[in-house]
Amino acid sequence: MPSAMPIPRLPRAALIAIAAVAIVGGALLWFPWRGTTAEIARVELTKLRQTVVVSGRVLTPARVDAGATITGRVLRVKVDEGDRVAADQILIELERTELAATLAQAVAAEQAAVTRIAQWREVGSLTAREQLAQAEANYRNIERDTARQEQLFRQGFIGEARLDEARRALAVAKSQHETARASAAANTAGGVDRRLLDDQLAQARATRETAAAKLAQTTLRAPAAGVVLDRSVEPGDIVQPGKRLLALALDGEVRLTALIDEKNLALLRVGQSALVSADAYPGERFRAVLSYLSPGIDVQRGTVEAKFAVPAPPKFLRADMTVSIDIEVADKADALVIPTAAVRDPQSPEPWVLVVRDGRAARQPVKTGARTATQVDVVSGLTAGAEVVVSTGIAPGERVRAR
Repeated sequence: MPSAMPIPRLPRAALIAIAAVAIVGGALLWFPWRGTTAEIARVELTKLRQTVVVSGRVLTPARVDAGATITGRVLRVKVDEGDRVAADQILIELERTELAATLAQAVAAEQAAVTRIAQWREVGSLTAREQLAQAEANYRNIERDTARQEQLFRQGFIGEARLDEARRALAVAKSQHETARASAAANTAGGVDRRLLDDQLAQARATRETAAAKLAQTTLRAPAAGVVLDRSVEPGDIVQPGKRLLALALDGEVRLTALIDEKNLALLRVGQSALVSADAYPGERFRAVLSYLSPGIDVQRGTVEAKFAVPAPPKFLRADMTVSIDIEVADKADALVIPTAAVRDPQSPEPWVLVVRDGRAARQPVKTGARTATQVDVVSGLTAGAEVVVSTGIAPGERVRAR
């Protein structure tokens, strides 16, 4: 049999070229099958705490401007800026010599009115009753004597002149009796003389009270416990009503106020807890509670006013101090969390994500809840362990692989 023809051997360069073509062709087929490289995150069941951070300030419980209600010269100023004062503590004293003399005069006038009432009780009313009794007895005697004189005149024993004289005496006695009776009535407990004395006493007492009130106004006292914020008066100054002499910050419930962007209004509820730190003491943090939300919106700023109660205020807090308020608007222990960037159309009524299924990106509608700057809670649409695409530029149906 004829021998087989030998298979020609390809040159080495040709073999290398064929291998390179095969590798490139395989790669061109392999990489599309593997999919686009993307950042993929796994849905995790974890705790999510959502907060709203705002800047605010400490509200003064009550700021009071203290001033004089009368014109006078300042005798003493007994407090200075920064001093703590107690309720009813003396702050400023004005000269009081003239007003003290006026009060002493009013007290004397009141005492005189009291003495006149005592005199009436011990002398006047008794005298009036005695004068009435005497006038009545005199009138009865003259009345009987006149009746006898008329009988004697009818019998012809006396003349008409004598009878006229008796009648005139009777008229005088009657008039005296009426006067005494009126005087006695006026001097009873409810009579006009007593009422006049009572009116005089009331007037004297009112004058005394007015003088005492004016004298008391020479001493300025603290309306409640607090701190002196400002002092603008010195001894010797002439002060007038309406001029502010001291500014006081009264003690009371410590509250904070802040203007919050209206876009966060849906997250806020009265009673939410907040963690606060003062700019001057950043290392010291304390608790506060959202206690008030304004029913109106500031249209110029687009903000809503909020106020916070501070149950245990630290001692370093000062009125108008700037603070940073971290409001806890959500605290969920078993939240399904994904990166915020994974949610598409987050502001639309129907947000969605790309879920990795069999190596491809699939569109999945979701409902979201609380969120932070980097994480969002998925209320429905996903389960723990699922994978979602975080990278942008990936279309639904596209094959993807983790970067």
